[in-house]
Amino acid sequence: MLSIRPTLLLLLTFLTLQTPMADEFNHQPWDQLLKSHVVLSQDGLASQVDYAAMAQKRPALKGYLESLSSVSQKEFDAWHKDAQLAFLINAYNAWTVELILQAYPELESIKELGSFFNPPWSKAFFTLFAQKHSLNDIEHEMIRGSDRYHDPRIHFAVNCASIGCPALRKEAYTGDNLNEQLNQQTQLFLADASRNRLNKDTIEVSSIFKWYQEDFEHGWLGIYSLEDLFVQHAKQLHLTDKNVQALKNGDIDIEFLDYDWSLNDVRYSH
Repeated sequence: MLSIRPTLLLLLTFLTLQTPMADEFNHQPWDQLLKSHVVLSQDGLASQVDYAAMAQKRPALKGYLESLSSVSQKEFDAWHKDAQLAFLINAYNAWTVELILQAYPELESIKELGSFFNPPWSKAFFTLFAQKHSLNDIEHEMIRGSDRYHDPRIHFAVNCASIGCPALRKEAYTGDNLNEQLNQQTQLFLADASRNRLNKDTIEVSSIFKWYQEDFEHGWLGIYSLEDLFVQHAKQLHLTDKNVQALKNGDIDIEFLDYDWSLNDVRYSH
């Protein structure tokens, strides 16, 4: 037994050192870009991007994007679920910024980079998992279309470079902190009265809840309807107990606000 123990100890030490590494991806370059060039507003409820300054750091952005492209499907599949989802959210947001910078400053909306029949989100302009992909591929196939995640909070994390979007977070998402980060993003978005608010007997909310309503009705955390979601976040929506009861009874209407597709650029800040 004495001769076996050192071998077992060495093996356990090796496995202990190797396991965390298999679950980690270095998002630090993206994190630094976000911390330097995302500007929070409305007490942190919203954010804008200093695209002019980001353009000056484009080599760093491209280096990060290249590191994303170098990840194989096999490597990705070996990570734990939260690390996978953090990777995909960061990838979506980083490539969205890169798409904007390809035309900046000659645009006022991301929609100018496409057309009705070929929207910018459908353009396959980057490589991921050894294949050409679009932003829609990440959001609708890899995230929403996967059986791995089923987390509607991603709609408060992926950012389409528009004022109507939930805030671009001023830090990278990480597997270790993902649940806390997504909870905070959800709360911040719902607390933003410019996007979600009670107006007399009507709750006026972002069109995100119309476009992706089915994602919020799959039973995640016991939520089977938009009403369930809004009741759960009554504090953020500034609902009284009377409002909550009316919502449960179906006595409050839900209306969807027009979406602001203006570029979330600091040059348009007021």
